Amino acid sequence: MAVWALGINHTTAPLDLRGRFAFALDQIAPTLHGLRAALQGPEAAIISTCNRTEVYCAGDQQALEHTVDWLAHTGGVSPALLRSHSYTLQDGPVARHAFRVASGLDSMVLGEPQILGQMKDAIRVAEQAGALGSTLNQLFQRSFAVAKEVRTSTEIGAHSISMAAAAVRLAGQLFEDLTKVRVLFVGAGEMIELAATHFAAKNPKSIAIANRTLERGEKLATRFGGEVMRLADLPSRLHEFDAVVSCTASTLPIIGLGAVERALKLRKHRPMFMVDLAVPRDIEPEVKALEDVYLYTVDDLAHVVQSGQANRQAAVAQAEVIIDAGVQSFLHWMDQRDPVHGVVPLIQQLNAQADEWRAIELARARRLLAKGDDIEAVLEMLSKGLTQKMLHGAMAELRAGDADSREPTVQAIHKLFLRKER
Repeated sequence: MAVWALGINHTTAPLDLRGRFAFALDQIAPTLHGLRAALQGPEAAIISTCNRTEVYCAGDQQALEHTVDWLAHTGGVSPALLRSHSYTLQDGPVARHAFRVASGLDSMVLGEPQILGQMKDAIRVAEQAGALGSTLNQLFQRSFAVAKEVRTSTEIGAHSISMAAAAVRLAGQLFEDLTKVRVLFVGAGEMIELAATHFAAKNPKSIAIANRTLERGEKLATRFGGEVMRLADLPSRLHEFDAVVSCTASTLPIIGLGAVERALKLRKHRPMFMVDLAVPRDIEPEVKALEDVYLYTVDDLAHVVQSGQANRQAAVAQAEVIIDAGVQSFLHWMDQRDPVHGVVPLIQQLNAQADEWRAIELARARRLLAKGDDIEAVLEMLSKGLTQKMLHGAMAELRAGDADSREPTVQAIHKLFLRKER
């Protein structure tokens, strides 16, 4: 069984390229169906977050190049461009990478916990779509177990600065007093909920939630004592807010350059702080050039969230040891299932052979019992028939060849049949 992975992340690809390969959770199942059809049915899973998109596959034959071609076509770019910004992994390195991602070691925010939940959601979708088999299921279940051990055994997540916390820190550098700031959150997903939690802790003057679905927006607004507004009303009300944090699943920007320019005029060019946490972008990139706007994307926040990493390097070393052990365990599991050299196929063949012998002897015994033969005699014959079938191969090997060639057989028989039960 071959295992391979293809990915792009915040260290290999710019934001706009990552945006071409961003899949919302409800897009993953149909995308997986397309991938498996193109690659003729391997196990498959897709993990897509604001910082990465990764495709994991397992099949009888490795098809890494076909996976690259498929993903490039899906994102509307050339395979050459995708290769220049992606990383490819096979077998053992796939497990190591998955374990590091789940543990937060490969994140923009070292040790951040959100990625584990995002991976679990993606794997649940893949399982529901029928795209997972035993190999990828084992890979990801072991990833989750390793991540849990890393979290409980090290301080990898201690003092980590999330994207949301970084946004609050930057807002605090722009505005002297956050209690006088009106904050608008666009979207109502997990990232917005996290950002709203951090901003609410600073007691801003007001909080508003703009979302396509009012019901979800109302739930979040109620939690933070804010108001809810329709997404369609955003352009006409944008000027009311000093800080805007956006993170939706829209495939196109929902806050355009013109809307921000109009808002700035109504604000008499008082500064606006804007954070775009979405991939693809929610806010048109041209907005960043406006004089009175301070726009930050997920990539712009990178230097902020790196602070404190030096204090966690010891924890990283501890985590890598745990990951190493997890990788070795997974590779051992894979080796056991190798169709040529693995022990699991041999065990399966042995069980099948034993079942066949048992069925033959049982059928023979039932025929004799139906004829009225003595039960004790039939049982005796049944037991002898089974033992003779089980010992036939060993006996034949002992009788064949000279003493030297028989020695390995003798040792094996002592180990398998003549060992004393403790």
